[in-house]
Amino acid sequence: MVKISVLQHAPSAHLPARPGDPTPTSRNLDPLMHPFSRSRERIRALNAAKMERMFAKPFIAALEGHIDAVEVLCKKPGTLNTVASGSWDGGILVHNIAQQKEVHRIQDAHKGKVSGLCFAEGDRLLSCGVDTDIKLWDISPQDEVAGLQKPLNVFSGKSPFNSVDHHRSDRLFATASNIVQVWDETRTAAISNLTFPTAAETVTSVRFNLSETSVLGSIGSDRSFTLYDIRTGKAERRVIMQMRSNALSWSPTFPTLVLLASEDHNLYTFDVRQLSNPTQIYKAHVSAAMSCDWSPTGLEFVSGGWDRTVRIWKEGKGTHPEVYHTKRMQRVTSTVFTADARFVVSGSDDGNVRIWKAKAHEKLGVITARERAAIEYRESLKERWKYDQEVGRISRARHLPKSVQQTSKLKQTMLEAQRVKEERRRKHTRAGENKPKAERKKIVLAERS
Repeated sequence: MVKISVLQHAPSAHLPARPGDPTPTSRNLDPLMHPFSRSRERIRALNAAKMERMFAKPFIAALEGHIDAVEVLCKKPGTLNTVASGSWDGGILVHNIAQQKEVHRIQDAHKGKVSGLCFAEGDRLLSCGVDTDIKLWDISPQDEVAGLQKPLNVFSGKSPFNSVDHHRSDRLFATASNIVQVWDETRTAAISNLTFPTAAETVTSVRFNLSETSVLGSIGSDRSFTLYDIRTGKAERRVIMQMRSNALSWSPTFPTLVLLASEDHNLYTFDVRQLSNPTQIYKAHVSAAMSCDWSPTGLEFVSGGWDRTVRIWKEGKGTHPEVYHTKRMQRVTSTVFTADARFVVSGSDDGNVRIWKAKAHEKLGVITARERAAIEYRESLKERWKYDQEVGRISRARHLPKSVQQTSKLKQTMLEAQRVKEERRRKHTRAGENKPKAERKKIVLAERS
């Protein structure tokens, strides 16, 4: 027997009851029951992803003024729009990001390049350079006279300085040279040396922890990352990595999390309570990562690389970052997030300081309530359909310079060849008796406390 189902409709439900009456229309007010609801929503998600890429115009402005590479950038705590930059020409500029103009200039602040910058309390700026001097400046607008200015104080060292960072609340600052030193603003000499002088190591960067303000972190040319405590006056913990780090940054929301930009093209986040392996590896740069800085929200960070790109990463997501580049921008040596997390500032060795939007498709200016509702709806659609193949492909698509793209392909070929070689070695030699080592376990070579 064959069972046949027959669709039956009552004619009274689809025909007018009396002559001249309008034809009845049926409406389904529940969108979940509509047969085309998912297909309609997917098309809207596709259009939202396409619109995001269409309106992605991250570049805002380039601030000129330096005549050589911009080595360091720093933002002023407590303000949204003040950023200082130091260059290889020895000059220091203070920029207003909102007005996109220079508000203060210190010409020939150092003999040689400016290697470190940080803001102190009030309108004061600390700088250090390869001329073995640390200088404290007053950057109040009324104290500037034709670009010529004398420092408030000069602290002299015995070797070139590579980095300086000010304590969050006390009148203390730390410097990095061949040793890590802590200085008091009221004294002319360092009050403590945190490391023993050694000719084998050069400390390249030093940063105070934003929460535990007595804790210092430093990186060195001997591939080390070291933690110090200024209360004990000595190094507490130290790890040696496979390759040297070029920059470090402490998370503003998670005090034990530190970010390192490495020479091996990757960025690493470490929990200082467990330094044996990184918590996350971030891979996308095709050359050395030269700088890094956390967003004030702690949910993302920015990095600049020797591959002439600026990349914005989501915390915990190690691939597919946002990529910014221009034809004229050269190797990026410094990057910072502004305090409102809406903009990114980068400095490169072409002498320009560039301003970018943290979200490439974000609209600048006044947004009406209707526009805000539409933006939030499109964002929810993209989040809901991000695992769809086509929506994900459009959202991840990024235009890269030809040189970066070719280098990326070459790097992938080299990594694949290395993977195949290790796999064959494990298969055909005695080394195969040992289990393969996880990628995170290979980063730290030694740990000392």
